[in-house]
Amino acid sequence: MKIGLIGCGNIGKFLLETLNINRALPECRIDAVYEGRKKDLSLFSKTYDIEVYEDFTGFMNSGIDLVIEAANIQVVEEYAPTIIENGKDLLIVSVGALGDNSFYKKLNHLCGIHGTKIYLPSGAIGGLDILKAAKSINQLDSVSITTRKPPKSLGEKSLNEEKVIFRGPASEAIKRFPKNINVSIILSLAGLGSQETEVKIIADPKVDKNIHYIEAKGAFGRLEVHVENDPMPENPKTSYLAALSVLSTLKNRREMILLG
Repeated sequence: MKIGLIGCGNIGKFLLETLNINRALPECRIDAVYEGRKKDLSLFSKTYDIEVYEDFTGFMNSGIDLVIEAANIQVVEEYAPTIIENGKDLLIVSVGALGDNSFYKKLNHLCGIHGTKIYLPSGAIGGLDILKAAKSINQLDSVSITTRKPPKSLGEKSLNEEKVIFRGPASEAIKRFPKNINVSIILSLAGLGSQETEVKIIADPKVDKNIHYIEAKGAFGRLEVHVENDPMPENPKTSYLAALSVLSTLKNRREMILLG
């Protein structure tokens, strides 16, 4: 499978290293990278044996089968419809873009027209399979997530004790913290939607990693998930689990027998 990549930050670099150098998934390789900011990626081109495109049309016509977005919400909003209209499957890392229900419906409609699929990695959390199962027969009553992070990652400085900096629905959380709370949107897509998913964000000077506590209730019973995400070994700003979930999604796409 020939892959196109948008975004050469922490996750993008991890994927290039893992897929092109280490060949962790032999059937998957990144062949093309789109960089629309006139950024010099000549070293990337040589290191990972890829073509770098500044022209999006050229990127779309490069023979790729699937595009991985590993940039930001704005990139998803700008390019996702065009990617789908060009008949390419799309894997979205910045799932916060789908917190906008009208945009979600637009992409879903386009996929139906063009016979393409959008893949959403589970990211830095777990328990999504249980939520989807309960939701399938409308027996999910409530879903909430409490995220605890180091203050600096949330724009807070000089805190001596923990501080609740947000409490409200996922739809509002992703607007206020677009780089920090994508997990709430993937949770809401699996469950009750962004308006009904309750979010609490805590800046805590006593923690050095991202911690997520998920609680859900319904006819099935009660779900509690506690996840403490270690950072990527070479990129402390990014959750290692979030990067690994992209690889898992790529692998599952090719499996003949699917779990869950």
